[in-house]
Parts: sequence; C-alpha cells; structure tokens
Amino acid sequence: MAGELRRVAFLLWPGTHPGAVMPALSVLRSANRMAETELYQADCFTLNEQPLISPEGWQLPARALPQQLRGYARLWLVADPGSLPDNLSTGLTQQCRNLAREGVVLGGLEGGIFPLAMTGLMDDHRCAVHWRLIDEFRERFPSVIAGNELFENDRGRLTSSGGQATLDLFLSILAEEQDQDLAALVAEDLIVERLRDGSEKQRVPLRNRLGSTHPKLTQAVILMESNIEEPLTTDEIARHVCVSRRQLERIFKQYLNSVPSQYYLELRLNRARQMLLQTSKSIIQIGLSCGFSSGPHFSSAYRNCFGITPREDRNQRRAQQAVDTSAKVEN
Repeated sequence: MAGELRRVAFLLWPGTHPGAVMPALSVLRSANRMAETELYQADCFTLNEQPLISPEGWQLPARALPQQLRGYARLWLVADPGSLPDNLSTGLTQQCRNLAREGVVLGGLEGGIFPLAMTGLMDDHRCAVHWRLIDEFRERFPSVIAGNELFENDRGRLTSSGGQATLDLFLSILAEEQDQDLAALVAEDLIVERLRDGSEKQRVPLRNRLGSTHPKLTQAVILMESNIEEPLTTDEIARHVCVSRRQLERIFKQYLNSVPSQYYLELRLNRARQMLLQTSKSIIQIGLSCGFSSGPHFSSAYRNCFGITPREDRNQRRAQQAVDTSAKVEN
C-alpha cells in the first residue's frame, strides 16, 4: 500500500477548539498506520504565535503560518462557529489565491468555509455549510452555492459541514487518493459503521426541520420516523399522541401545510430513495422495508413523488458514477 507522501496543512483561526480538526487528523494518522508507511504528513498552523489550547486545557501543536507555504497538496481553513472571522487580511487572501493558482486544493472545515469564501475562491462553487450557519452564510456570500449536504467536492474546493461529516469527507478523499480497501480499513479502525456519501443531507434536529416546537406535531413525526416498515394509520398516530384525528390533521395543515398521510408517505419515499442510491438491496426489498405492500405500489408512489421510477433512478445514478470513475482514471 505504499504511496507518494502528501503534505497537508491546516490553518486554525484564533478561538477554534482543537477538536475541530481531530476527525481529519484521525483519518490521516490511521491511514499511515494501516498502510504501514507514511502516506500523509499533517501540519497545523495559526495566524499568530499563540498556542491552540482548548477550554479543557489540552494543547494542539501548531506554529505561525509562514508567508510562503511550500510543498503542500492541500490547505484546510478551520474555524469554530463561535469564532468566525469578520474579515480577511489582504496578505492571507492573496496567499490563498496564489496557492490555488499553483494547484493546491483549498478546503474549509466547519466554520472554515467563511474565511475560504472571503477569498472569493468559492464564488460559483458548491459548498457544504452546517445547518446552524447556512442562513448567515447565504446572506453574506450570495455568489456561493451553499447546501446542507454532509460535504462537497467541487472543482478543487473541498468543504465539510463539520463534526462526523469531516471524517466522512477524509475517508472519501482517502478512497480516491489511495484505494477503497484502505479507506475501509481506516473506517473499521475508527469504528465507522459505513462510508457516507457527501450528497447525504445533514440530520437537522427535528424541531428545526419542522420549524415548530408544537409537542404533538413533534411526537407524531417521531412516531412516523420510528415506524417506516410497518406504517401506522392516521387514527393510530392520533391515538398515540392523545389527540383526535381531526385535531392532528389541523396541526399538520397549520405547521407543515400537509396532511399526516401525505407527510408520512413522503417520509417513507425519501427513506426508500436514500436506500436505493446507497445500498445494493433489491427494489422490492427496499419497497417492503419502507412499508409498501408490493413492487408496483412502490414504483407508482415513487414515480408520483420523484417523476422517475426506482429502477430508472438507480440506473441513472450508476451511470453517473461510471462516468465519474472513468474521468478520474483518464485524469
């Protein structure tokens, strides 16, 4: 598994908790250990001479960012949501632009997407932004295409929404730069249950997703999410949350502009689509596991929701993956 040494730099903003970079460092360290050779060298930098010390008292070794950063394949900007920079120095902006021209891949982890966007290098690029920050980010950087995916890789710009998504992103990079087997070994070493694709959406807390704190609505949706394979009836859900069917329907109409049965159906179909695109289970297995009584019933409901049959959706995804793989081989 020996490969070319890649040097990776992390620039952490003042006030950033050292833990923000640990998922990335864990993947790189494990990759070196599993490959039994040094595939990656990671160096941490700050904007000043101040050490990075967590509130708990542990310190991350780092040194001041030099004016000329040479020999690195990637530069990651890292910041906490609570320590986002208001502006960027002209010197650092120019340095990032010079690195990009030289072919260095630039990335932003968690709040690090903010300083990366300040350089102008994210304009017209897709990026992943933590759901808590996405409204602020879109307002400040309307030229950047911000989404709530786990992570994004768009034309030399890599971004992660933070936390576990950073680990997912670095496992994805490892699979691309080295091989899938090594990525799988590292995932096992770090006790990662599965490799998540960057296109997966962030799991926004239920109350934030619903836009409401209505307790009966929250209880009803939790029941729906917990009973995908064997769906409950609207009457059963109403009984479990101790309201009448009519009252439950009024709550869904008021807060979600939907009826319980339609919301429940879309919830099951979205779960089915996630399984369809990310697992090798048969279409009928997926349909049954998401509460559909037969293949035709599942296919009809899927097409009504997404405008495409489950088989067509899966085939299109596989065809696109084949094109992406072929492009990587040619490059």
